[in-house]
Amino acid sequence: MAKPLILVSNDDGITSRGIRKLVDVVKELGEVIVVAPDSPQSGMGHAITVGDTLRITKNDIFGDIEAYECSGTPADCIKLAKHYVLKGRKIDLVVSGVNHGSNSSISVLYSGTMSAAIEGAIEGVPSIGFSLCDYDPAAYMDHIDVYIKKVTQEALKNGIPKGIALNVNFPVHQNEAIKGIKVCRQANANWEEDFDERKDPYGRTYFWMVGNFVNHDKSEDNDEWALANNYVSIVPCQFDMTGYNAISQVNDNWDLDT
Repeated sequence: MAKPLILVSNDDGITSRGIRKLVDVVKELGEVIVVAPDSPQSGMGHAITVGDTLRITKNDIFGDIEAYECSGTPADCIKLAKHYVLKGRKIDLVVSGVNHGSNSSISVLYSGTMSAAIEGAIEGVPSIGFSLCDYDPAAYMDHIDVYIKKVTQEALKNGIPKGIALNVNFPVHQNEAIKGIKVCRQANANWEEDFDERKDPYGRTYFWMVGNFVNHDKSEDNDEWALANNYVSIVPCQFDMTGYNAISQVNDNWDLDT
């Protein structure tokens, strides 16, 4: 019986520790092909390269694992993987990460990690984005191996609903073991930004974005609560962004006749 084909990508770049962790775990579960950015692409969201060149080069960074580095965004990597590198082959699963830093709550919209997974879902492939709530490039990661393996195995065995990508976040390593997994919703939280005005060596003004993450959600059924209480969070995400409940409201209350 043929092994499942697993496509691995990320947004931190092909040399990051997070993608090596992901490759090391999922290579036990199938045939792994890596197509990842050649440099960090954090915060790129679902950007794609338009009007510029895209380059893809084979890389032996993972030894006997077939791998390619791409000059584009995470979404570009998935497109190139499906339509060029793996053209004609059925991809059984896309996995992205492991991201260095949380992609819970509203951060999913900005995340290159999750955009790779969502691009996989757009292409009709079951897809998962994995993130660790620790921004340290040297963060401890061994506590998440069993959960990466478990979630990946379940996705390969049972599938993921069509049009859905799973946003999986792991709590930072603590003295106690992770308590388990919670399938939950995205928390009602957001970033409140500020812009620090500075001067470069030539006296020209530039800005550095700073801010704080504010959680407005007080319930216990969301990803922020799960992570704060040492659970792995799984949020099913969809790329259909239609606000269905607003269609009738706008039709009923707006005068759209011209």
